[in-house]
Amino acid sequence: MKIEGVELRRIAMPLKAPFRTSFGVETDRDILLVRVETGDAEGWGECVAMSEPRYSSEHVEGAADVLRRFLVPALPAEVDANTVGASLAPFVGHRMAKAALETALLDAQLRARGESFGAFLGAVRERVPSGVSVGIMDSVPELLDVVEGFIGEGYLRIKLKIAPGWDVEPVRAVRERFGAELQLQVDANAAYTLADAARLRRLDEFGLLLIEQPLADDDLVQHARLARQLTTPVCLDESIESAAHAAAAISLGACSVVNIKPGRVGGYLEARRIHDLCRAHGVAVWCGGMLETGIGRAANVALAALPGFSLPGDTSASSRYYANDITAPFELVDGHLEVPTGPGTGVSPVPELLDAVTTSREWIALRHPLGR
Repeated sequence: MKIEGVELRRIAMPLKAPFRTSFGVETDRDILLVRVETGDAEGWGECVAMSEPRYSSEHVEGAADVLRRFLVPALPAEVDANTVGASLAPFVGHRMAKAALETALLDAQLRARGESFGAFLGAVRERVPSGVSVGIMDSVPELLDVVEGFIGEGYLRIKLKIAPGWDVEPVRAVRERFGAELQLQVDANAAYTLADAARLRRLDEFGLLLIEQPLADDDLVQHARLARQLTTPVCLDESIESAAHAAAAISLGACSVVNIKPGRVGGYLEARRIHDLCRAHGVAVWCGGMLETGIGRAANVALAALPGFSLPGDTSASSRYYANDITAPFELVDGHLEVPTGPGTGVSPVPELLDAVTTSREWIALRHPLGR
């Protein structure tokens, strides 16, 4: 596949409501899109880096810079999306930027041969169960109203963001209000330390599906110690950036569930490797979300249709975060989202919607000396 050039496009997407976690509050998203042009097709990828380096060391401006200066120029004249990782490997880190570029290349390659993302990855389902993530609220009554609204919309699983001072009481209130049948889990975003183990044990009484990333992302040993003190399954998110990290976590007993976010691990090919590894070891996986537009959401839904994804993911409908998506919206039907079946990711931006939110565009033509 010959690459003619790569476009870096920044868009500004206002959120329908502020989304608060232990990292801070988001009211709008500065999103970097990557578009690849080949002689046969174009492909799109979405970089999930945040505006500031709070979730990880990456941020959107840095992602654009590393793509412009290093990753795009490193592409060979003839490239196969399945092996592009080797061309990008000399550059340490920057997994979100690499994931966006690899996804755009894979999208173009699959569109050219008429194959869907789901078929390529190994999807076994035509639709996937959908969960929703609920941020930290100003009060418990406000939280209960929000959760009730999402249950009314048909979401099959509720995830509550927690942090010290906002944990046991809101979880108890939700469980008491909506009953034991509600699939409920919590996400700490590394807000606790092992010294908080006694408080985290208080969550055991609520029959949670899991507690996600309670401790620091670089401390698998402490997670293993905590896991032995809880009956609630420990799920790792930020700690898992590769299949090698997942293997280490499983070996140590640091988790029994893994949240796979393709952008965090460097792309959908590595995400599939983590899925395969976890499935082989009996570790449950589910697909996390990073407030993606329809471009990133389409690929996530395809990934979530693989056989090892046994828990509902953060694959919410487009309307969860955006009044107007840049693609045809993903809509919830009986608590599920349909897996796109068209070539590539099966979705494309609607030109007028995309142009309305575009803040900048940059075209990088690939010129290889001596046809390299």
